[in-house]
Amino acid sequence: MPYLNTASEIRNSVAEYTQAKTLWIDTEVADYKSRNPRLSLIQVLDNPDDMSGDRVLLLDVLDQHDVVANFIEQIMVNPDIEKVFHNASYDVKFLGNKKAKNITCTLEIAKKIPYYLLPVPNYQLKTLATVLCNFHYIDKQEQTSDWGQRPLTEEQIDYAYLDCIYLAQVHKHLLELQSAGNPDPETEDLIALNARYTQIAEQWQLLNSEFEHLQERIKKAMQAQNVSETSCFKLTAYERKTVKTQFLELAKLVQNQGINLDFSITLTQKLQKDLGESLEQLSVDIDTSNAWRLTPKNQEINSENE
Repeated sequence: MPYLNTASEIRNSVAEYTQAKTLWIDTEVADYKSRNPRLSLIQVLDNPDDMSGDRVLLLDVLDQHDVVANFIEQIMVNPDIEKVFHNASYDVKFLGNKKAKNITCTLEIAKKIPYYLLPVPNYQLKTLATVLCNFHYIDKQEQTSDWGQRPLTEEQIDYAYLDCIYLAQVHKHLLELQSAGNPDPETEDLIALNARYTQIAEQWQLLNSEFEHLQERIKKAMQAQNVSETSCFKLTAYERKTVKTQFLELAKLVQNQGINLDFSITLTQKLQKDLGESLEQLSVDIDTSNAWRLTPKNQEINSENE
């Protein structure tokens, strides 16, 4: 867990990182609630199997703008190096912003994994590290400490290097879950998939029916009792306004006032039927695409019996 705070040490380490394929990176920011937040630390790990912290470097870049610029130039804009963050959009604001290339965000990966594979109450790094990696007693208190003070406390330094270890382990487990949730369609076992679908279909229908019914009852009860918020819901009213006019009136207005409405409109099946042979007098663009619909066979049987 080397702690580097001189420009020469940091530049030398950054130069070594230019050979890496993947880096796991975190930052700590001083005055983060102010209008002028300052980047305090850049924590970097280049070996995801390191659980000791020996491979984590803490780069003290507080008010060293040239050093940060060098990190951005050598690492962040390099498309050959994958940079892994949690909630990347926040960290990258301080590290090149839109110039940064090849960014991976574990927060975004986690959000795309189905809930049944990753049933977590939130997607905070602490939560994911606990649920996926069995890290316990994670203390996030130092996250809001004063990262502008020098020297940093031992607790702050421990917190900073541990976050990189959590990040790398969470990333590893998320990739495994992502792979399990998105197998190759060409090798999928359709018999097993259909069996599992049949197993949960009736249960899902029961739960979904009750779920929608409960939502409607809660909405009506909150309206009747003039309650705007409960532990689960917030009730808000909004006005929907739809403006309609007769097409002939619109056409006359366009003609009389010379209004330019030069844009395409989609002709519905009904409009096409109403136009009949007159449709051939129009210059039309036809877009054709294939759509796939998956229909449970029991629905087809029910439709035939109706």
